[in-house]
Amino acid sequence: MKKYILLLCTAIFLMAACKKEEPTPSDWDVYHAAPEQNFPATAAVIYDAVTDIDGNHYDAVRIGEQIWMASNLRTKHYPNGDTIMRGEGRALSYTTPYRYSPTNHVALNGYLYNWTAVMHGEAASNHNPSGVQGICPNGWHVPSRAEWEQLINYCSNQSECTCNGLSNHIAKSLAAVHSWNLSDVACAVGNDLNSNNYTGFSAIPVGYYSLTDYPDVVGQCFDSGVSAWYWCSSVYNYQFADVAYFTNDGASVSVIYDAYCIGNSVRCVKD
Repeated sequence: MKKYILLLCTAIFLMAACKKEEPTPSDWDVYHAAPEQNFPATAAVIYDAVTDIDGNHYDAVRIGEQIWMASNLRTKHYPNGDTIMRGEGRALSYTTPYRYSPTNHVALNGYLYNWTAVMHGEAASNHNPSGVQGICPNGWHVPSRAEWEQLINYCSNQSECTCNGLSNHIAKSLAAVHSWNLSDVACAVGNDLNSNNYTGFSAIPVGYYSLTDYPDVVGQCFDSGVSAWYWCSSVYNYQFADVAYFTNDGASVSVIYDAYCIGNSVRCVKD
């Protein structure tokens, strides 16, 4: 499904975006308190670790030598105050920064952003650390593929983070204990949710925002309860950037790639 949608997204690359007024946010669009989470005793939690320009508060977790936000980014503005436009009802774009609401629970799920919005004009980077602040609050940055791989490798070397002794089966240790569709696959994120989230990272299956069907150029959210997609600062080529990918039926975390125009979640890492 997503591969097909990526081709459709590429097909509209040269099409002009619809010119519409900024949608008026509804009451649920504004949240400030950090999402209430029941972190496991095993998590190294830093409560109220950072506040974004909109006044949203985020807890964080230390995993190895890294400190990650423990919830998805939900800012509507860049650190300099520039607005990130709502993208619903507009053509998907490789060049115009947009944010999308995955559900009416922005406080929990955050927004979905296209890659252009995430980077805020900065060059791609696969350094560790990436050096790309982009959409992240001051003192934090967008993680590169190399930083996601550091997280995955750290968890793979911690027996408490693995499932059935398999070093690549670490997704459960990073996934939230709620919202995931159930799975019968051994060691999958959706199998026995109560055993998830050893690290406190709390990945949630918001899914992604993409095209509905060609020739339509506006989109909708897909895969809620099934998958989580997190943007990286690094790229695959001139139209595709790296993403970290979780699925309810999967036991591992994969770093693959996605089209710039797709809306995915963001987690920031402390500088």
